[in-house]
Amino acid sequence: MTAAVSSAPARSVARAGASHTVRLALIAGLAVLVIAVYLFTDLPGKWEYALGLRWRTIAGMVVAAAAIGTSTVLFQTITANRILTPGIMGFDAVFMAIQVVTAFVIGPALLVAAPAFAGWGVELVLMAGSITLLYWWLFVRRRYDLHVIVLAGLVMGVMFRSVTSFLQRLLDPDTFAIVQNLLFASFTTVDRELLVPTAVLVAVATASLWPVRRSLDVLSLGESTAISLGVEHRRVTMHVIVVIAVLVAASTALVGPVTFFGLLVANLAYGLVGHRHALSVPAAVSAGVITLVGGQLILDRLLGFSTELPVVIEFVGGLFFIILVISGRAR
Repeated sequence: MTAAVSSAPARSVARAGASHTVRLALIAGLAVLVIAVYLFTDLPGKWEYALGLRWRTIAGMVVAAAAIGTSTVLFQTITANRILTPGIMGFDAVFMAIQVVTAFVIGPALLVAAPAFAGWGVELVLMAGSITLLYWWLFVRRRYDLHVIVLAGLVMGVMFRSVTSFLQRLLDPDTFAIVQNLLFASFTTVDRELLVPTAVLVAVATASLWPVRRSLDVLSLGESTAISLGVEHRRVTMHVIVVIAVLVAASTALVGPVTFFGLLVANLAYGLVGHRHALSVPAAVSAGVITLVGGQLILDRLLGFSTELPVVIEFVGGLFFIILVISGRAR
């Protein structure tokens, strides 16, 4: 009798795990289906050219979804909070500040004439380097509590946005127009030269988590619990922060800043497959692909390019953020 009772929770957990795995397979299958529909519907007579453009758009969306979805799930793991994302914490504000300061210092001519790969590399190094250095100083050197670090990130984000807004007012109209174009995300005008290096960087950063994959689920239980279970909390957390910084820098340099997209896809993944990282990370990536490709498909085929996809995503994500806060399901 005792054995039967003790085995009941194990069977329940196994059934839940199998259900979540099936859901993940369905999400991934739906993502592939959406990609196929976007690629092969309404092809014109000169289909080779149109198909090439669509492939580039989809490749950029997949890379962005992988980077943003993974970084958001990881960030919410180390902060134990469902509403905090790298965008809300001000990571994207670093990108905006870099663009405005660069335009203010060197002028619009050099900003436009600079090779795309060189600009991408500089933005990547500055973003990832500054974010990593800041969190290393706060988390390792000064050994502040994680809640203090989160507060510092929010304050730094506000500061960067304020500096950006102030410098924009000092720019001449031509430079301001160029900078404004750089500060808005675009998933359909991705530079072909940057796709491969960005995809490789995202893949390498994500693969570096393999040695600590078993520690990620433990990190979500909190610092004290993770330490008591044998996880080197500060080392693993710093590793995750570096990966997050690289992923956010790579995606932002490729498609531009997005604030609430990661919040949306990460919470969709939690609701569908739970919080186990082996399922939630690929589910967040698949949900991101469905959101981006499916959203662009609707805008192109049904709404006739009446608006921009990032505007819709940020609007829906902002509403979802408010709902999470009001409903008290932030944690």
